[in-house]
Amino acid sequence: MKKFLTILLSAMFSGLICVNCSGEKKNISDQENISDDSLLTLVQYRTVRYFWEGAEPNSGMARERIHMDGVYPENDMNVVTSGGSGFGVMAIIAGIERGFITRQDGIARLSKIVNFLKNADRFHGAWPHWIYGETGKVKPFSPRDNGADLVETAYLIQGLLAVRQYLKDGNESEKELAADIDKLWREVEWSWFTRGGEHVIYWHWSPDFGWEMNFPVKGYNECLILYVLAASSPTFPVGAEAYHEGWARNGEITGNTEKYGYKLALKHNGAEEYGGPLFWSHYSYLGLDPRNLKDRYADYMEHNRNHTLINWKWCSLNPLNYPGYSDSCWGLTASYSVNGYSAHAPGNTNDLGVISPTAAISSIVYTPEQSMNAIRWFYDRYRDKIWGEYGFYDAFSVKDNWYPKRYLAIDQGPEVVMIENFRSGLLWNLFMSCPEVKEGLRKLGFEF
Repeated sequence: MKKFLTILLSAMFSGLICVNCSGEKKNISDQENISDDSLLTLVQYRTVRYFWEGAEPNSGMARERIHMDGVYPENDMNVVTSGGSGFGVMAIIAGIERGFITRQDGIARLSKIVNFLKNADRFHGAWPHWIYGETGKVKPFSPRDNGADLVETAYLIQGLLAVRQYLKDGNESEKELAADIDKLWREVEWSWFTRGGEHVIYWHWSPDFGWEMNFPVKGYNECLILYVLAASSPTFPVGAEAYHEGWARNGEITGNTEKYGYKLALKHNGAEEYGGPLFWSHYSYLGLDPRNLKDRYADYMEHNRNHTLINWKWCSLNPLNYPGYSDSCWGLTASYSVNGYSAHAPGNTNDLGVISPTAAISSIVYTPEQSMNAIRWFYDRYRDKIWGEYGFYDAFSVKDNWYPKRYLAIDQGPEVVMIENFRSGLLWNLFMSCPEVKEGLRKLGFEF
C-alpha cells in the first residue's frame, strides 16, 4: 500500500539515508550530528508522508487533520481539505523529485486525486472547503458555508497548475492527466464571484444561502493568489479593476509600518503593527514566486521577508516573557492552540505562548539562517516532544507544557513546498511557467 522507495525508509528515529553522496548510500545514524542538508531532506521526507501514507484512501486527498492520539471531532476522520490538497499535490511533486516516491506511483496518486475532484461537489466550478473523502459531498465549514470556497479553490488550483506544468511534456498518460487538470482549471467561474460585476471578489457562495456569507476579499492577507488566478483565467476572467479597487482598496492597502527597523509596505488586515500570522506570507507564495514580484503597492519578496523578520524579532525579544522563546525557537501563525485554534501573531493579544513550527520552517525562503536555526532547535531540543511520523507536530507551548501529537494539512504542506523552493525553486518554476499566469500578472500590473 505504501510504496515509498527504500532509499529513505530508514529516515526514522534511527537515522537517515543520505541521498547526496554521489550515488553512495550512507547511513547517518548519529542524529546529533546530522547535516543541515540531510535534516532538510529528513523533514521533507517525513512531512510528505502526511500526504502519502496519511491521505484519505478513496480520494487520495489530504485529510484536514491527522491526530496521532486518535481523538477526532465527530465524523471527521475522512474529511479532506481542498486547499490543503492543493499544497499536498505540490508536496507529492517534491517527493517524486527527491526520490521519496516513484514517478509511476506519484502519477497514479495524482490521477486518483484529479478523478475524485472531477466528480466531487462543485459550485460554479469551485470546490468547498471540506469534502467527505468517501463520497465527494460537501461537509459544511460553518452553517452557511456549505457551498463554494473560492480561496480554498485558489490554493487547490495553484497546486494543480504546478502539476499540469510538471506533466504536460510527459508520456501519453501524463499528458492526459495534464489535460484533465486544464479542464478543471477552465471550469472555475471566477467572474461569478464578483456578484454580477462588482469590482471585488467574494469568498463564498452557497446554493442554499446564496451570498449570505457576504465576505468580499480585500487585502492584505493570505488571498493574493485568488486575484492572480482570477485575472489569469482563460474562460471566466476577472478584470484588473477588482484587484485595484477591491483587493487593494483603491490604494488604501499601502502603508508604511515599521517595527524593529523592518518596514511593511502593505497594511495587513487588523494586524498593522506587527503584520499578523506568518501564513499570510506562505499560502499565496507556494507557487507564486515572490523573488522578483513587484507591483505599484509592494516588492513582495522584501515585504514577506520583513513580515517574517518582525515575527522572528518579537519571539527573540520575548516581551511577554514566555518560556521557550528565543532567536532559535520562534514562529507565530495560525495553528492549533492550547484552547482550540488560534491565529497566533506578535502582539499582546494574539501571542498566546504557542510556537507553530510551520511558521519558521515555511519561512526558509525569506529567512534561511533564522529558519534553519529553528529547524535544528526543534529537532535537537524538542525531538522527543514534537517530532513524529509525519514530521513536526502542529504546535506546542513550553509555557503550558502542551505538546499535542496532532497535524493539520494546511500547516504541513507549506513546509515541504517552501523547503523545496528554497533548495531548487521547483514549485515556483513550475507555477510561474504557466502562460495564463504570466498574462494575468501583466494584466494586474506586476513585474515578475
